[in-house]
Amino acid sequence: MIKITRGVRLVRKQLEASGVYAVYQNSLKPLGYYDTFNHSGGQAFVISAGSAGEIGWSDKGFWAADDCFCFECPEEINQRYLFYSLQSQHETILRKVRRAAIPRLPRNALEELVINIPSLEEQKRIVIVLDKFYSLSNSLTDGLPAEVEARRKQYEHYRDLLLTFREKYVIGGGYVGSFTDIEVLQFVFGFAPVRLGDIAELKRGGNFQKKNFVPDGKPCIHYGQIYTHYGIEAHETLTRVPYEIFEKSRKAQPNDIVMAITSENVEDLCKCVAWLGDEDIAVSGDALIIHHDQNPRYLAHFFHSEIFNEQKRKLAYGVKVSRVLPNKLKDIIIPLPPLDEQERIAAILDKFYNLCNSLTEGLPAEIKARKKHYEYYRDKLLTFKQKS
Repeated sequence: MIKITRGVRLVRKQLEASGVYAVYQNSLKPLGYYDTFNHSGGQAFVISAGSAGEIGWSDKGFWAADDCFCFECPEEINQRYLFYSLQSQHETILRKVRRAAIPRLPRNALEELVINIPSLEEQKRIVIVLDKFYSLSNSLTDGLPAEVEARRKQYEHYRDLLLTFREKYVIGGGYVGSFTDIEVLQFVFGFAPVRLGDIAELKRGGNFQKKNFVPDGKPCIHYGQIYTHYGIEAHETLTRVPYEIFEKSRKAQPNDIVMAITSENVEDLCKCVAWLGDEDIAVSGDALIIHHDQNPRYLAHFFHSEIFNEQKRKLAYGVKVSRVLPNKLKDIIIPLPPLDEQERIAAILDKFYNLCNSLTEGLPAEIKARKKHYEYYRDKLLTFKQKS
């Protein structure tokens, strides 16, 4: 009833980086663009190699390459209805993909699928309903990550603005310079930038490893967790180590900053977390403990700012792995207002940061829920049970 056809191969040198007609080969992302099409718009297709089993749809003409299955439907089958029917059997299709160096979906895997075909009028009614759910699901998937990114950019903007004391002032008609001019800042703001080494004690963590983690024990932070688990601040640790290892470890006290000083890249290097728990914690090697008497949240925001990053990049070394020496970090310059001003700035940045985190954590769950909602009604509408 439905004829399955394979696309026609094109080589990369035939393709353009942009154009009207997308070329689909081994992914739902176009391989490139061609000056004509071999399938008109309003058709479903399935990738047969690479991202094998992925189901696509194109509203406009496209070129199906040789790793792309398309469908020739008789008049009594609506192509959009076929698309939704294939989606409802996506898990079945994926199970039939042959896993090898290059995953492949054989033609007979699609030929063996059984699809319920109601009247053409009923198909169109179902499509209208599912299009609404599908559109909502896609708008969430596409739109909310952009909202997350916008909020993150907003936080970074205000963070760097609040932590950058570079405004130029005219005092008696004279120009007074930038934040690196210590005497001027003392005069204008009543405080001066300071060296990190002048306000804090810096020491490396110990050398316990991930294999030392236990369900019950004393709290610890491993440097790798700073990249994957922790944000600006933490009140509880993810893992624990045995008491005997804890006793031998270097420890961070409440309000200390724990900073990773080894990373796969320079941009992530020196990511840190303010430890705000109520007990000492063990800290692993490749991490730095910064002990101080300043506002820990202010310092944590500063260590994520572009002012800090500009200085950090000059201190980083290494090719495959980026590192920074604790003694070098002592020379980092920090704009350090009084404690009450630090608290005011930290409170503002906390609000932006927490909004970012609630969006980052909450929106993926909302997207997932909406997708489940769509899938539920799709499968309900495409299931035709005999009435008793």
